Amino acid sequence: MAEYGEWNRKGATLSDVTARREFGVSRDFIVEGIRAGKLEYREGVVWGNPYIKVLRRQLELYIAEQYGTDRLSREKNQTELRGVKKEMAALKKTPGRTRDSQGGT
Repeated sequence: MAEYGEWNRKGATLSDVTARREFGVSRDFIVEGIRAGKLEYREGVVWGNPYIKVLRRQLELYIAEQYGTDRLSREKNQTELRGVKKEMAALKKTPGRTRDSQGGT
């Protein structure tokens, strides 16, 4: 199951909402994985809104087991592309940040 300190490692866990956004899986899919014993979880509440926190590694294995590695890699690639596009848009909005305006030669 979970390795020592895995719950505390940055990026090792994700909420059910983040899993929906990154991997396209529903909360019901995660609950099915928990009931099947494939996913460890922790419950939390933020501002009165409950959420489920799961280990990213276990969720990826469960998704690959249920839907296949093709869907997992496709969703991961789409998430990465979304992040790159967001970063590019942010750079386009930054006024005048070129090498010439930084005083370089």
